[in-house]
Amino acid sequence: MKIQQHGTKLPSVSDYFSATQLRADRWSALRETAESMLVHGVEGRQGGRLLKTAEALFEALAPIELYWAFPGIRAFEHLQRLLEQRSIEDLSISVRRVARALTSGAYRRRTIPIGGDEADNEDYEDESALAPEDRALGRPYFEVLIVDNVNEHQERFLRNNLHRMRRPEDPFIYEPVIVPSLEDALMGILFNYNVQAVIVRPGLVLKSKNVLPIIEQYLHRLNQDEDVDALQPYEYGPEACRLIAKVRPELDAYLITDRSVEDIAGLDLGRCRRVFYNQEDFLELHLNILRGVNRRYKTPFFTALKEYSKQPTGVFHAMPISRGKSISRSHWIQDMGAFYGPNIFLAETSATSGGLDSLLEPRGPIKEAQDMAARAFGAKQTFFATNGTSTCNKIVVQALVRPGDIVLVDRDCHKSHHYGMVLAGANVVYMDSYPLHEYSMYGAVPINEIKHTLLKLKAAGKLDKVRMVLLTNCTFDGLVYNVERVMEECLAIKKDLIFLWDEAWFAFARFSPAYRQRTAMSVANTLRERLQEAAHAAAYEAQQEQLKDANEETWLNTRLIPPPDARVRAYSTQSTHKTLTSLRQGSMIHVNDMDFKGEVEQAFHEAYMTHTSTSPNYQIIASLDVGRRQVELEGFEFVQRQVESAMAIRRAVQTHPLLRKYFKVLTPSDMIPDEYRESGVQTYYDVHEGWSDKWEIWAQDEFVLDPTRVTLAVGGTGWDGDTFKTKILMDKYGIQINKTSRNSVLFMTNIGTTRSSVAYLIEVLVEVAKELDDLLDDASKMERRSFEKRVAALVEHVPPLPDFSRFHDAFRTGHETPEGDIRSAFFLAYNEDNCDYFDLDDALMARLEAGEEMVSASFIIPYPPGFPILVPGQVISPEILSFMRALDVSEIHGFRPDLGLRVFTEAALKKQSKRKM
Repeated sequence: MKIQQHGTKLPSVSDYFSATQLRADRWSALRETAESMLVHGVEGRQGGRLLKTAEALFEALAPIELYWAFPGIRAFEHLQRLLEQRSIEDLSISVRRVARALTSGAYRRRTIPIGGDEADNEDYEDESALAPEDRALGRPYFEVLIVDNVNEHQERFLRNNLHRMRRPEDPFIYEPVIVPSLEDALMGILFNYNVQAVIVRPGLVLKSKNVLPIIEQYLHRLNQDEDVDALQPYEYGPEACRLIAKVRPELDAYLITDRSVEDIAGLDLGRCRRVFYNQEDFLELHLNILRGVNRRYKTPFFTALKEYSKQPTGVFHAMPISRGKSISRSHWIQDMGAFYGPNIFLAETSATSGGLDSLLEPRGPIKEAQDMAARAFGAKQTFFATNGTSTCNKIVVQALVRPGDIVLVDRDCHKSHHYGMVLAGANVVYMDSYPLHEYSMYGAVPINEIKHTLLKLKAAGKLDKVRMVLLTNCTFDGLVYNVERVMEECLAIKKDLIFLWDEAWFAFARFSPAYRQRTAMSVANTLRERLQEAAHAAAYEAQQEQLKDANEETWLNTRLIPPPDARVRAYSTQSTHKTLTSLRQGSMIHVNDMDFKGEVEQAFHEAYMTHTSTSPNYQIIASLDVGRRQVELEGFEFVQRQVESAMAIRRAVQTHPLLRKYFKVLTPSDMIPDEYRESGVQTYYDVHEGWSDKWEIWAQDEFVLDPTRVTLAVGGTGWDGDTFKTKILMDKYGIQINKTSRNSVLFMTNIGTTRSSVAYLIEVLVEVAKELDDLLDDASKMERRSFEKRVAALVEHVPPLPDFSRFHDAFRTGHETPEGDIRSAFFLAYNEDNCDYFDLDDALMARLEAGEEMVSASFIIPYPPGFPILVPGQVISPEILSFMRALDVSEIHGFRPDLGLRVFTEAALKKQSKRKM
């Protein structure tokens, strides 16, 4: 539906990625329309057009307002009546008040009067007038969704009784939202990020009366997974609780039933916190609601650290900066104290007593905070780290991998994994991701590549030595694995395989229903349940019968089912500081391993002690605690806004004629080959058809593209990615980004991205495009040819990405399988007598092409792409040398241009071969 406004058309419903984004823009448009009607009236052509616009906006908002407490469906209907009665002045004041309160969030902190004598008092609307400390002292606001098919009188009864239970000492304040059906309950928790608790009452019905395309796309996915139409009325309540837990597991659910305990005792109630029987004890319900929210609001370590900072303390330990004493007594560094403020120093200590705790042996508030983080992220155990995910990766690898174990590794993973393999003494099998030559980046490792590697090791009799599969999910560029499929099919080949999922850039994924299904912890919990089902055992037995005497091709082309006695062993490492709220280097290790207690715990403790500082930064630990609180209470809202921001960038670039001239947003079809996109979806946004059904894509495709990562191809500007990042975005406009490729830059939205930031980015890109247009308009023929040549070099003449060649025989344990001893190669290079250097010239290429073997003695890591193109012990192929020679980046770790490429001498390789024998 297109809505006319001031002679222009607003975007249609299909232009919006989410209903909440649509709601915000519709209220803003309604405010503008009401104010215009106040100026121009409602008579005549312009007035009539404004009137129709306002009516259409009310019609568009009506199905959505049912799910929000503010302004509330009754107040919304009142505003509609004001329009019908042509009370335009009252309408304009009231709509302005609502729109401003929604934008600022003022309704969360105070009652917002709609209409009345105080309507002109702007203090009610100016949220920015509150000082930050005043906002911190206010009681947090949330909404409670009540699911019950009631009339207006009964609704007023419910609402008034809950309001009467409020007490001044309550730590929070909430407002009820009442919806009639199970489907409306699901819509409510998907649309309304204010909802923190759901009360399911016995009068609910199944179907919603709401009909709106943006609503139907949500229900379509849920109805495919759950046969809700087959439910009996007495099953609606328990099913609602179960589906709420599936869609938003962080929410508290309460079931009120008029059936006996025997009838519901055996039913799956999801994460229902309490069942009430035939009661209207509103005080008990009220207290349970507050207690449930407080359970997530608690921050054990942050609270303990705040309390510690208030204590009068004499400092006689090795931290002069503790309590800020070395600063306050200084005559020369007072500016540091003024910049940071006193609290950061009052909380600085190395004490583990006095209400605090030890990160190395947590038994108090740190232990409690880690347990709460495990609950929030769906893990069985969670461990905090204060020195980044690089260290987390090394801890997990060292705890699980023994010298000689075979580990299957994503070759273009973070360098910490490669160094972890060196420390653990693993025999590494590097697996190649599919290449994206056109954009100088790698994709991800296809499931058939992983299965082929496992089957090859099985055929060689080495499957018992295979310990772990290590993959990056999601990749820096936003490619996300079908984690469930990978784990199921790998476990079907080796039932006790361990999985380490590097989710450094994916910590936020737990708090979105679509994303969650592709996280390691969520999949581990799903598999643990599925493996116990009788239906799964029957399916496994049937498949085993079919696979008798099957060849490898059949195994590769079959969606394998794991045995019922498979062990679910999953670990994920997350850079909390990269995608959630945490100070720099705050990270977490999440564990969901059925054998952790019996086999791993002691080794994990030793590895943790090895890599964790005995003097960890308490502020980082406190920020991890607070970051967990935030995502349990508002992660759903923030992640939703993050995705909306990224989608807005996509839509802007794809629809702006000038931007399309020089830039291109890479789509799923650009970054994921057809064979890995079973849904067939080409793009998330189409100019003519609007948004694709993202839920459908995430449910079935082998790989999906995380929409919060926007890869922009910039080759059409004539600038390479690094130049565009540094000279244009950062130096000229102050826009910071992390990653580039030869011809692209990556924009990552996060939970702090605002619509203003998105608008600024689009303005900058438009300005860059206009300047290029002006430059080319005034360019001479030779200047145009030079520009076209630069563009062709970046877009058409891109050097192909090399695959991993192989380990040299001196570092291999057998010729029939590809694993290599990376540790021996790494330490062999410590003796400079074992190494030589060669320039990257034609003579070296000629020697390689003639068949001479040269072996890298170092990790060679160019930035970009940022992963090793050579590792110690790897044979240097002509393709790798060609790629290195074509690189035009200034930063290549492990390579010294003044010396050349570092390789092992022939004598060193012969010595190593004899030692291996």
